[in-house]
Amino acid sequence: MTLTRDWAATTFVVWQGRVLLHQHEKLGLWLPPGGHVEANELPDEAARREVLEETGLQVDLVGDVAVDVASVTPLVRPRGLQVERIGEHHEHIDLIYFARPAQGFQDAGQPLAAAFGWYAPEAWRDLPLNDEVHAWCTLALKELG
Repeated sequence: MTLTRDWAATTFVVWQGRVLLHQHEKLGLWLPPGGHVEANELPDEAARREVLEETGLQVDLVGDVAVDVASVTPLVRPRGLQVERIGEHHEHIDLIYFARPAQGFQDAGQPLAAAFGWYAPEAWRDLPLNDEVHAWCTLALKELG
């Protein structure tokens, strides 16, 4: 059987020393929001859309752009790029983004959807997180506070 691959975008959202996570229904793993990059969709758009669809939260991606000139559409450089084995014959090429809630976010006034929550490092051992997600959460908090 032929190996297939899809592009995906995963976003680690940081706010007040915590990371936005949920227990994935099918996989049983604790994960940040993410999903496939749709046809004709820019990766930045996919990262923001997946967070909004899964949580109801609008975010600002954090990262560099290579150049910002009028003749091109600058994209936020993902913090990471990795290949994940999803099944025996399927992989995701995953663009990893870091983000913060969009300006004006108030935790108490904006409930999250789909059992998402904000988790500080002391709570991670009780979730539990796999090594990959733990490493990304640690790096996101280190870089975004």
